[in-house]
Amino acid sequence: MSIRFSPIVLMLFGLGTIATVACSSEESRPPGIPFNPAAQQQESTDTSLHFEAPADWNSESPASSMRLAQYRLPRAQNDPEDAELVVYHFGGGGGSVQANVNRWIGQFTNADGSSAKESADVSERDSNGFHLTVVDVRGTYNQPRGPMMAETDAKPSFRMMAVVAEAQGGPWFFKLTGPENTVSQWEGSFNSFLETLRVE
Repeated sequence: MSIRFSPIVLMLFGLGTIATVACSSEESRPPGIPFNPAAQQQESTDTSLHFEAPADWNSESPASSMRLAQYRLPRAQNDPEDAELVVYHFGGGGGSVQANVNRWIGQFTNADGSSAKESADVSERDSNGFHLTVVDVRGTYNQPRGPMMAETDAKPSFRMMAVVAEAQGGPWFFKLTGPENTVSQWEGSFNSFLETLRVE
C-alpha cells in the first residue's frame, strides 16, 4: 500500500493553527475536524510522503484530525493489549526535534517512579533522504487521557519507539507504543517500515 499525503491539504484542514505545537498536541487538546482521505486526493503538491506499511499491520481510521495514519499491531502472547503506530504531520511544524525527544522520554518513568531519561536510547541516522531521530524508551508509560489529556494512565512494562523524520515538506512523526514484548516483537518490522519512507 502506498499512501500519499499533502502538506497543503493538511493546512486546509486547520492544522496550520497548530504548526508550532509539539507533535503530541493531540494529547493536550480535543480532536478537531475529522480526517478526510478522499479530500486529499483532490490536491497535489511538489512534496509528498510515501511509505509501505507491512501487510500484517491492521490499518485503522485515524482517531483525530491530527493523525495522518494509524495502525494496530497485534499483541504478543500474554500481553494485555496491542501496540499502536501513529503517523503525524503538522504542515512543517510540530516543535523542535529536541522538544519532542524530551516530551516522549518524559512520558516514561522507571518502576521506582524516577525518570527514564538515563535508560532511554536516542540515535540518529540518514535513510532515503530523511534524517531520522529515533527515541527508544521503556518503563511505565504515563499515557495521557481525559479532557484536554490532562490526566494519565500508568501502564507498566511499556515501550515506545518514536521517530522524527526530517526531509523536504516535513518533519513527520512516527510513534509506536505498546507493551514491551509486543513492541519488541514488531521492532524489526517497524525499522523496515522506516526504510520505505520517501518524498516525491
